[in-house]
Amino acid sequence: EEQHTIQKSSVMLDLHSSRMLPFSNTWKYGILALAILFLLVALTILTCQLCQLQKCNRTRKKKRCHSRGWVRMKAVNGIWGKKMPPLLHDAAKQSNADIKASTLMLGRSQELSSFSEIPQDFSSTSSDLGLLPRSRGTLKFSLLYCRERCELLLTGLEAWGLPSRGCADSAVRVRLLRHIPSHIPGLQCMVQEWKSQVVKNCCRPAFGDHFVFSLQDAEVEKSTLKLEVQRFDKYSRNAVLGEVRVTLSELKASQSLVLCKELQKTTKDVVGEVLVSLKCLPISQRIEVGLLKAKTTSPRSTAEKNVYARIDVSCRRHREKHQKSRPRAHTPLIIFNETFLFHMPEPPAWDCTVLISIYEVDSDSRHLIGQATLGRRRANEAADHWGLMIKSIQQPVAKWHPLLI
Repeated sequence: EEQHTIQKSSVMLDLHSSRMLPFSNTWKYGILALAILFLLVALTILTCQLCQLQKCNRTRKKKRCHSRGWVRMKAVNGIWGKKMPPLLHDAAKQSNADIKASTLMLGRSQELSSFSEIPQDFSSTSSDLGLLPRSRGTLKFSLLYCRERCELLLTGLEAWGLPSRGCADSAVRVRLLRHIPSHIPGLQCMVQEWKSQVVKNCCRPAFGDHFVFSLQDAEVEKSTLKLEVQRFDKYSRNAVLGEVRVTLSELKASQSLVLCKELQKTTKDVVGEVLVSLKCLPISQRIEVGLLKAKTTSPRSTAEKNVYARIDVSCRRHREKHQKSRPRAHTPLIIFNETFLFHMPEPPAWDCTVLISIYEVDSDSRHLIGQATLGRRRANEAADHWGLMIKSIQQPVAKWHPLLI
């Protein structure tokens, strides 16, 4: 019995010792690696959740900040759905500004009953509201006219104080214009056109370009140099920030003139005229645009170049598909004699804009000669022509309009 008891106690000790044996190093390292892996997975999931939460908070803040201006952004960027010519785009922005200004003036007239008259100049109202920047910036450059070589040298282009939220890409377009005596007031001839290199991401761009213009001594007093500062955009149109005009009669031969001028609001120049006929067809809900003649003032050799016209029509924020004329030889008087039909909405809602653009085409490029805009919202002769068309139903009404650039 004693031996049996001793045996039993020894077996119990062996079992207890086997239970208390430590794990091997392989098992320890495996368990440690597995725990670290689980920890990393948990940290990754936590980081992703925090990033999503932060992104949602930013989106909510942006929606709150831009909730008031979403209509204006939509009108500028996505109202037409297609790329539009510059003058047609300006007409759309002008109509939207007029609607906004009229709404503001209507609210003020209801609150202040003491005012007997409401001003009709909405452009001054929008400027008072601060839609246009007060300072457009400053442009510095130097001019030198060499009488022996009959050349005008433009150097030292530098701009600062441009109206932008941050440093942007900018460029300068230079045009040499010459006044031509004519029955058309302010008729200009674009002698040469150049464009500087694009300076990227700079608040005070120094362009470093040198432009040389061939200019006879007798043409200096009739010539004007126009410099436009543009904000360059790779995916859309360049926005014109302002312009500077210099009358070259101020220059003295063989003396460099350094100028530093404030940028002014951009204005168009008259470079010709075009004869257009309009006919209203209310039964078929169409408008007939007739392109008859065009006069241009291009001084360059046009023996091997042709021109064509492009007609764009937009009505109530809807743009019709553009149409083009057949190519014609570039002569001082271009004869087109073509008509184009465009579908329009119902006659009471006719609030349309017709843009006629004339291009000069070469073997590998095209050049804009000028543009004419017609419509109810246009000023002076363009609006009068549109009114005569609406009154003269099914009868063509022809009229000359200036070509602007």
